[in-house]
Amino acid sequence: MNPISGNEQREWRPPATRHGLRIMDTTATLYGRALISHRLIGFATLVATAKESLSKTSTRRNRRRACHRGNQGNPANFRSTHLPPFHTTTAMTQPQRTAQSEPTDAEGTAAALGRIPSGLFVVTWRARENDADATDRAMLASWIMQGGFVPPLITIAVGTSRDLLAAIDECSPFVVNVLGESQRPLLTRFGKPAGPGEDPFAGLAVNRSPSGAALIPDAIAWLECQAVTQAGGGGGQMGDHVIILARVLAAGTGPEQAPLVHVRRNGLRY
Repeated sequence: MNPISGNEQREWRPPATRHGLRIMDTTATLYGRALISHRLIGFATLVATAKESLSKTSTRRNRRRACHRGNQGNPANFRSTHLPPFHTTTAMTQPQRTAQSEPTDAEGTAAALGRIPSGLFVVTWRARENDADATDRAMLASWIMQGGFVPPLITIAVGTSRDLLAAIDECSPFVVNVLGESQRPLLTRFGKPAGPGEDPFAGLAVNRSPSGAALIPDAIAWLECQAVTQAGGGGGQMGDHVIILARVLAAGTGPEQAPLVHVRRNGLRY
């Protein structure tokens, strides 16, 4: 029998059934709240992680920008309007050749490129493991040329396996030492990078640039530079060298003599 009083149309259930339904409703509500709370905690953790990642990225970006803006009294006191991320050094023993990167006449191209005259330079910098310790580094280079008047700029092509790129990523200045004809013996000394723990300037009475990089004795000129931007170095069509555009921060000259210039029989290799 279903006792319904008056016009009341609600469904009648035995007391025990109604009590059981209330227990089920309460349990479902508590479970739903717990699930929502768990999801909110997970979402909050995700947001906190994202904020931490953004903060680290912003710190690295601000450090790099500060390097280019310079400080009062610092010769690097300039602001670049275009500062893309710098190159990250990758190990690369041979260029990645593709069908599109091969010239149609490889022999003719090699001969033609080899006849482009280039100077010979020793690039020096200080590699910093931390704020207290720094070691002298050097490399022989030939693909360096002036790149602008105001401000004074140079361009330098750096192989993707060279650790100079790591120093540039850290905003370290570098020095281009222009070699003269009488300094040809230095080519053998700096033709290969110094090994770990080796002093590339052992036996040389080097001077120091404003940043502390080595100045080769009797070099006909030196230019201390700070990277501004870069291009290439991505392999394939982007090439096996990174082209660095750098501003000249300080410079000086040495003995009056002809610069050391060379050409190559094969312009497709060193």
